Amino acid sequence: MAPTALHDSLPDEAEAFTPRQQAVLECALKLLVEGGEKALTTAGLARSANCSKESLYKWFGDRDGLLAAVVSYQASKVHFASEGAATDAVTFRSHLTAFVHELLGVLTGETSLALNRLAIGQSNREDARLGRLLLLRGKYTISTRARALLEAGRFRGFLKFEDADEAYQVLYGLAVRDQHIRQLLGDKPRTKDLDVDRQASLAVDRFYRLFGADAPLAGGGK
Repeated sequence: MAPTALHDSLPDEAEAFTPRQQAVLECALKLLVEGGEKALTTAGLARSANCSKESLYKWFGDRDGLLAAVVSYQASKVHFASEGAATDAVTFRSHLTAFVHELLGVLTGETSLALNRLAIGQSNREDARLGRLLLLRGKYTISTRARALLEAGRFRGFLKFEDADEAYQVLYGLAVRDQHIRQLLGDKPRTKDLDVDRQASLAVDRFYRLFGADAPLAGGGK
């Protein structure tokens, strides 16, 4: 059984898009994954999503705005609980586990892998917009909200650490391990890698051994 869902805990960026816009962005993701950035044109998307180019310009602006919306929409599939939603340790831990579960699901999904491969292939270009967008609207957005979640846990006495950024890096490493880079390079996931429930629970268990309220403070601090 998957961890507690966070969809009702906090409005996220996906809710800025209407259901119709989300359906269009899913079509845009499909075009981008299957044909690369050149395949994502307003004309092509209008045909694929059965909508007018005028609607696309109204919703997303120019092509750069469309690409930014696509990346934001993909990143918004990682949900977060409200920082004040967990008033007890059990609920907070379930929210943290749910976050890790969704992070793994998005990062190891074919869409994110394809987007990252495409961005890496363009990384030596001066106009490597996709890579910058994946960093700014993907990785950095998620890490900022994740650090806020960890800070909320520390404030309520559920976690103990000195640096939220370092704590998140540890959590990310425990969760993702080398799985993402292996899949980016074409390695097929192992059976145990596909058990996202187990991987999320293990990552949070190990994180709590280091940063749980009852654990020694990492770095030897008091």
